[in-house]
Amino acid sequence: MKKYLFVMRRLPHLTSHVQEALDQMLTTAAFDQSVSVLLLDDGVFQLKAGQNPQNMALKNTAAIFTALALYEIKDVFAEAESLADRGLGTDDLILPVQSIPRAAVNELMRRHDVIVPD
Repeated sequence: MKKYLFVMRRLPHLTSHVQEALDQMLTTAAFDQSVSVLLLDDGVFQLKAGQNPQNMALKNTAAIFTALALYEIKDVFAEAESLADRGLGTDDLILPVQSIPRAAVNELMRRHDVIVPD
């Protein structure tokens, strides 16, 4: 089994890239691969509570994010500095995440076989 790390760095709801990344994650997990998610930079906004993308005619992906555990996707990481720089904490997110310092990101990536950027 390969270990995949999906890295999300972009703001949500600008394009369909979030939906496409989620589809890739769920498909990969459905084939019994190990899937983890890392939120960096503006990607930490992917899980911010209280978003309403319907105003922009985009699909609300919050339900899909909350369903990740059903696909055995339980390792969701957020870079601590990215959260702090944007005035967010883990309590502001719709899912529990593991907050990791920037210095630990390279080690996290090294532990995975495949890195999938958004």
